[in-house]
This record gives sequence, structure tokens and C-alpha cells, in this order.
Amino acid sequence: MVNHTDIKETIKHISGLYSPLSEACILDLASVSKVLSFDKPTIIVREGQFANKTYFIIKGCARAFYLKDGKDITDWLAFENDFISAINSFFLDIPSPHYIEVLEASELLEFSREDSLILSDKYHDFERLASKVITRTLLQLQQRVVSIQFETAQQRYENLLNIRPDITQRVPLTHIASFLGITLETLSRIRSPKNRI
Repeated sequence: MVNHTDIKETIKHISGLYSPLSEACILDLASVSKVLSFDKPTIIVREGQFANKTYFIIKGCARAFYLKDGKDITDWLAFENDFISAINSFFLDIPSPHYIEVLEASELLEFSREDSLILSDKYHDFERLASKVITRTLLQLQQRVVSIQFETAQQRYENLLNIRPDITQRVPLTHIASFLGITLETLSRIRSPKNRI
């Protein structure tokens, strides 16, 4: 896998997006990070794997999913400037119940749980960055739970389009339907021009 991206510049970008990092912290994080390039589709974490890495999406998109009774269920979608990891495995050091799959040709910045713990002990600014990333992820997850509980299928789909207008060009409809908690048939009906006002 070829490194096409300047790691330090990517980390400075993360610092600007999430929470400022000192130059020393940026250099230390750069020294333990690598940029991975993937073709589509590529599974980068498998169910049952101990997954101690987290990924920042520089370019492309990915999803977390699990298999239940042979059915593929998408429960997270991530795009440029998002982090994605098998969170149960990453935080609890247990086998992952999830798969993570890259859906497009993608570039990801990768670093490990061990390195993030060392950096958190060494730098308060890295600790703040980790806290911001976790808080943002929790808020998105809570928003998704509220959406599934209280919004109609139509509202869920329209809200997703508001946040990510290009999603239907980037993510297969089967995965979008699964993420929204609806059937593919329902999604097709919602998207049909005759149902539009």
C-alpha cells in the first residue's frame, strides 16, 4: 500500500477540524501513524478479529456492519473527515462483532489504541482531541437512535440527504436502507419521483 499523503499535513487537518494539537504532539502522532490505500470494496476488519486500530478517512467512505442470521446490517457510515473503528474491540479489547468495509477507493490514516493511550498520557491536547472525536460519535449515534424511534422512513431518508446529498452515488441503496432501518422496497418507494411533491 503506497503512502500518497503527507501524514503530518493530514494530522494538522484533523487538529483544525476537531481540536488543536501542539507541534510536538503532531510529530509524535505522525511517527506512529500510517496512511493506507484501499481499492473498493475491501473489508479491513472482520467479525471475531481483535481490532485495535482506528481510522481517519482522508478520502473515500466506509461502513460498519454485522451479520445477523445471514443478513447484512449496516449500522454506521463514515466519509471524509470522519473516524471509524470497531469500537467494541478498540475500547474493550474484545473480538469485534462488526465488519468494517471500505466502499470506495479510499485513503485512511491508521493508528493503534496503544499509541493513542500513550499519546493521551503524554499530551493533554491529544486527550482533548480523543474526547471530541468520541463525543461527536456519541452524538451522531444518539441522533440516529432518535431518528429510528421517532421519524418516518421518509423523514429519515430526507435528513440523510440533507447531511450527505451525494450518498446515493457513493453507497449502495441496500446499505442505505439497512442504515435507515427500512427495507430496500420502502427506500425505492420513497425515492420514486411519483411520491415527490
